[in-house]
This record gives sequence, structure tokens and C-alpha cells, in this order.
Amino acid sequence: MMEVKKEKKIKSKILRLVKGDITERDVDVIVNAANSHLKHGGGVAGAIVRKGGAIIQEESDRIGFVPVGSAAMTTAGRLPCKAVIHAVGPRMGEGDEDNKLKSALLSSLQLASEDGYKSISIPAISSGIFGFPKDRCANILVNESKRFLEENPETSLEVIEFCIYDDETLMHFLREFEQSG
Repeated sequence: MMEVKKEKKIKSKILRLVKGDITERDVDVIVNAANSHLKHGGGVAGAIVRKGGAIIQEESDRIGFVPVGSAAMTTAGRLPCKAVIHAVGPRMGEGDEDNKLKSALLSSLQLASEDGYKSISIPAISSGIFGFPKDRCANILVNESKRFLEENPETSLEVIEFCIYDDETLMHFLREFEQSG
């Protein structure tokens, strides 16, 4: 069951926090927390391919390698969204992780914007098996998304949403929503 936890207006746009399964979101684009080789085995990536179908992995294989901090787009197969953006976040310990996470997020928002999409749902990129601290992840994703909306009023994106699955991560995102002006 999806549950909207917080919503914030940024000019005429919406920053939203929901708890639930990103593969069930009724948005234009969902973001997959991917690895550089776009091999979607476990976590969010595995769930996206299981529910969306093999076409997502096949298209990812054709794209090949995506550097950390970048993103690539595939179709969505059987998922309710129109496309999947595969954002490659950093693994903890590789260095310059905060900037790489910012870059992965901004690459995703720019890709969605370039294709004219109006809504995007984003998981807590890198905060699972990649070990990025959940509090820092929430801080970077919420504040950089807010900044993106403020600095890019012409973006097609009307809704940037964070779809969080577990309570511990959700707590950090709720705190960021309450603290960001």
C-alpha cells in the first residue's frame, strides 16, 4: 500500500515522499539504483526486472557500461511507468561519494526532463548494498532535488518523488523534509 508521507511545494512543482514499492508507482519514470554494468540482480534493480520483464535487462545489456555518477534510460516493460532511468550511485569507500551521488541524481533528473516527463520516483540510491549512509543519502537527494526545481523552472518535471521501502530510511527522509525550508 502506498502512503504519501510528506509533500512540499517548490514554486509550482511538488517534492513528495511516499512509502512503498517503487515498481508499483503510477509516475512517468522510476529510477533504478543500478551498478555500472547495469546487471540488475538484487535489491530494487532485481525487483524492477522481475516485474517489468526481461526487456529491461536486454536494453541495459545493449547500453553496456555506465560510469558512477551517470544514468541511462530504458523502456519500462510491464511496469506501470513509461521508462526506467538507471542511476549509478557510488559504493561507500570508493572516494568522493557525496558528489557522485549528487551527479547520479542530477543525471536522472536531466534525462527525465530532456524527454519531457512530468513525474519521477526515486529510491534511496546507494543506501542499500552500496553502503552509503542513509542520513547523508536523504540529505543529498532531498536538497539537490529541491535545488534542481528552483534552478530549472523550465523543467518538464512537475513531481519529484522519493519512494522509500523501509522505515529506517523513511525516517531520515522525513527528517530532511521537515528541515529543508
